[in-house]
Amino acid sequence: MEIASNTLGMNRADWLKARRRGLGGSDAGAIAGLNPWVSPVQVWMDKTGQVEPSCENEFCYWGNVLEDVVAKEFSRRTGLKVRRRNAILKHPEHEWMLANVDRLIVGTDEGLECKTASAYMLDKWKDGRIPESYEAQIQHYMAVTGYSAWWIAVLIGGNTFKYQRVERDDEFIGLLIDLEKDFWETNVIGEQMPDVDGTSACTEAVKKMFPDSDAGSEIHLSDQYEDALKEYARFSELEKRYKEAKDEMANKLKVAIGDHEKGFLDGHVVTWKGVTSNRFDSKQFKADHPELFDQYAKESTYRRFAVKAIN
Repeated sequence: MEIASNTLGMNRADWLKARRRGLGGSDAGAIAGLNPWVSPVQVWMDKTGQVEPSCENEFCYWGNVLEDVVAKEFSRRTGLKVRRRNAILKHPEHEWMLANVDRLIVGTDEGLECKTASAYMLDKWKDGRIPESYEAQIQHYMAVTGYSAWWIAVLIGGNTFKYQRVERDDEFIGLLIDLEKDFWETNVIGEQMPDVDGTSACTEAVKKMFPDSDAGSEIHLSDQYEDALKEYARFSELEKRYKEAKDEMANKLKVAIGDHEKGFLDGHVVTWKGVTSNRFDSKQFKADHPELFDQYAKESTYRRFAVKAIN
């Protein structure tokens, strides 16, 4: 393994920019289609400079804050000593293949990835399993470093600690390198947008790519989108039918429950509870306090998507 950038003393903004010079471990799962939270389109937008690299949400913040806690607890439980590697590493043959590892295990050719996760993700870590996107991430690290194994440790919900050793998988690594190489050369260097999909991550990426529209502007769509238009109409009709069918089944179960809150059948619990909530009546507030409403009203814009026949 080689050093792409020395990160000792580097601020976070410069570190994020340095990561843009290649594909890192956290990009691997998205490129392979294994990350439900990040799409290939998002990675492409980042690497081609269409969005500023950042990690401003609470998950990123607490992940960074608790990284040292997870690493120390891993050492305490396993007896293995770990050390930082203050550098962005690169593959000896594929210079676009980067790795910013959390820790290396002292005296071995093994590393450690530190994670935090919501309690809702506990099932993903049962019976020695790890999320697929993290499998891709640590295999990517082993590809860059040449190491034979990688540990992953996670603090789940703030009170459940797990760790797992993952062996190097050269067949997986070979496939990963091919995928990443094609992505880097075709999509990043070649500036060709990856195929979009229907995931929420991709939907958010497209929104960021085209946040505004030119009022009154029009375009004639090319014939290559004819199939997409027809399929959209077909799936819209199916969505309507399935929603009605789902609602019908829900109504039958509601009738069966009647005045009760819960019903049990075949290992399932069906609930129909009363919920009380307080909602702010903005219309009434505007009528009663127009000056205050204007003072604190915040304008927001979004693009509404719709398809309809015009003949």
